[in-house]
Order: sequence, then C-alpha cells, then structure tokens
Amino acid sequence: MTRPVRVLIIDDSSVVRRALTEELSKHGSIEVVGTAADPYIARDKIAKLRPDVLTLDIEMPRMDGLTFLRALMQHHPLPTIVVSSVTPKGCETAVACLAAGAIDVLNKPNDAYSIGDLGRQLAQLILEVNGTSPRAVAPIDARARPKPTATIRTTNRVIALGASTGGTEALAAVISAMPAIAPGMLIVQHMPAGFTQSLARRLDEISDVSVREAAGGEIVGPGTALLAPGNKHLRLVRDGAVYRAEVVDGPRVCRHRPSVEVLFESAARAAGPNAIGAILTGMGHDGADGLKTMRDAGARTIAQDEASCVVFGMPKAAIERGGAEKILPLGEIPNQLLTFTNEQPASNTNSAA
Repeated sequence: MTRPVRVLIIDDSSVVRRALTEELSKHGSIEVVGTAADPYIARDKIAKLRPDVLTLDIEMPRMDGLTFLRALMQHHPLPTIVVSSVTPKGCETAVACLAAGAIDVLNKPNDAYSIGDLGRQLAQLILEVNGTSPRAVAPIDARARPKPTATIRTTNRVIALGASTGGTEALAAVISAMPAIAPGMLIVQHMPAGFTQSLARRLDEISDVSVREAAGGEIVGPGTALLAPGNKHLRLVRDGAVYRAEVVDGPRVCRHRPSVEVLFESAARAAGPNAIGAILTGMGHDGADGLKTMRDAGARTIAQDEASCVVFGMPKAAIERGGAEKILPLGEIPNQLLTFTNEQPASNTNSAA
C-alpha cells in the first residue's frame, strides 16, 4: 500500500493551520505531519519530520515566506505550494514566488472558516506534485540573455506556446532568446486573473520581443507576443491576410481557463502548416491533444524534455499521444523554433524526427 503524502503546513494563523489540517486530513492519501507558525520553526520541523510537500504563507513573523522559499530551494528543495492572502493584491509577489521555485500559488480566502474549496484544490495539487523535483531558476539578465543562432527569413509563421507548473521561468528562457523580428507568438500559462499582467511585464522587460497581456483583436505579427489573460481563453483566428488574437469566455477545458488545448486547436484550424507549437513544463495533460491536432494539420511541434522540466506531465502526455515532432531540452527550444520558422511549410509533417 502506498504511504500517504506527508505535508507540513507553514502559516502564522492558528485558525488557518487548524482549518487546513482538518481539510487535508479528510483525504486518506494525505497526512499532515506537522504545522509551523514561522519559517524558523518550519526549518526545524522539516529536518525532524521529513515532509514530502510544504504549504507556505507569505506574511509571517521573523521571516517572510518568499525569503524562506528562496533559501529552501537553494539548500533543501521541496515541492512547495504558496497559500497566501497577499498574492492577489501583490501579483508581482506571486510571480516572484513562482520564479523562486514554488510549484503553484493559491489565494487564501479572507475568512479562514470558509476554507473548504481551497482545501479541496490544495489536496488535489498536493497529490499531483508529490515526488516532483522543484528548483529555482536563476533570474535572466536582460543584458546577458542567450542569443539565438538561427536566422529569421520568413515572417508568415505563428508560434503557440503552452505551459503550466514551472512555466514562468521556462517561458522567460524561451522568450528572452527570441529576436525582435521573431514570428508572432501566442502564449498560455496557467495563472489566475491578475497574475498574467505582471508576468507579461516581466517577460517584456527581458525580451527584444514586445510582450503584453492579450486584450483581443490584436494582429499576431512579427516581434509580438501575447499572453492569455487569467480566467480567459486565448485563440488564434484568421482575418483575411493576417492572424489576430481572440480572447473569449467559456467553460474550463482540461480543467483550465485559459487552456493550452484551446490555443493549440485554434492554431491548427487558423494556421495549419504555418503554425509552430511548443508545450513546456506543467502538470496534467492540457494541450496534449491540441499539439497532436496541430501536428496532424501540418504544424511543426516541440515538447520540452523530462530532464529540463519542473513537472513533466503536459509534455509527457503530448509525447505519448504522438503530438511532439521534437523532444528537446529547454535551452534548445528557441533555436528550434527559429529553425522551423526558416523551413518552408509542408502540407503535413507528421513523421518521426
């Protein structure tokens, strides 16, 4: 019988610690082995209790959660889920937590006594991330970011990128390496509403490409990257001789809104062999069928390899479905995107590579 996932809850509120313990303990596959009121207590309990997964608040006495997270990922990395009430108000903080190595960031409700929905979401996430190997990614210096070696010759291509857990830094690595005349890009990163605007600003600061949160109706042209806003789907549509972004409401797809599946399916319909798709690190299977649809439509496709992923779920699912033409380390993906850009579109490229 598989042993339960051992969880340590780190939060300065005794009410929240008790409520989360009660909610998580309802799941037979989860064992709350301890709680801590601040990072110093947590440090000692991690050594003593050896938890598999941590939940971490941000506002705490003696040391804030972000500082603790950075130290943790440097010296003793563990899958860590940030549960905080400050992240919606400070979306830059949420993006910083993800960059520091947090698996995900969840919003803690103001009323700690109505924490049931959060508890269920947190339990599912804990089970999914158990056994992953989190790591912080060194910040990318805009003055020293890697430059691609491939040369752009055509501009009629469109690149669709999809990511989830670990994707903020994976996207930074890809976008920062693209030249100013790179093909237009549409991006889906699983994030709540509000967070994506901060992520778009960060990506724009480190890139020669102009990155912004999509509003809908923008031309998807060279040198432009549009990020799906949180809680909205992003699609590619053809408008005469140009491609445009379309931002829409709609039900969750593969449990997500925005959904990578929605973006990839639209890219297959609107651009076919003129599209290039890449699925990056993330949990679950969102985008796996869509990448296969893109490949069947003649698009060129890439999946990030397991060794460079924070979580291999989404790329693995896409590979298993036959959607990935190339399986590459993160550092090789930008040049491959540009190499595909240089090649003439084919009616169908669904052959092993």
